[in-house]
Amino acid sequence: MPNRKIQWDEQRSVAVNARRKLPSLVADYFREVREFLEKEREPKELHRMRLAAKRLRYTLELFRPCYGPRLEQRLKALKELQDLLGDVNDVVASSALLGDTVDDGVQDYLRKRAEGKATQFREHWKESFDAPGREAWWTGYLERSARTPAWRARKQVVKVQAGPARAEIASTHS
Repeated sequence: MPNRKIQWDEQRSVAVNARRKLPSLVADYFREVREFLEKEREPKELHRMRLAAKRLRYTLELFRPCYGPRLEQRLKALKELQDLLGDVNDVVASSALLGDTVDDGVQDYLRKRAEGKATQFREHWKESFDAPGREAWWTGYLERSARTPAWRARKQVVKVQAGPARAEIASTHS
């Protein structure tokens, strides 16, 4: 994800800014990873994608109060992707840390393990995270679903107030 600042419109609410800015941020992330994966990459190069996933996830987490529980589904998917990239990075970092202190057999094992983890990431990206319609699943939700935190809080209060009353009405008619 290119390091770019989100241009915030201070005249608008947090929810309006989220609806206007977050979908393009996610679209940029999809585009960046797709372009990155077009070339054959060494496992150590995937660390850049891990950092991009982390930046995106942390940015989206800042807007949790504006979105409902379906944002959690998306964050979970992003965390899973980030974890796969972390697995690749862990093996690459272990190999670098051990360096010449281990024999070639151990380094060969670590290289193959890193390649295997990188393959797992690429397969998960292609078959799950970037499957047909998934980018739209992200961007459409972010465009439509942001609400002010106060709106979400009022909606929760209404649900709580209406919940027991519905239960009482249902029990008196049984």
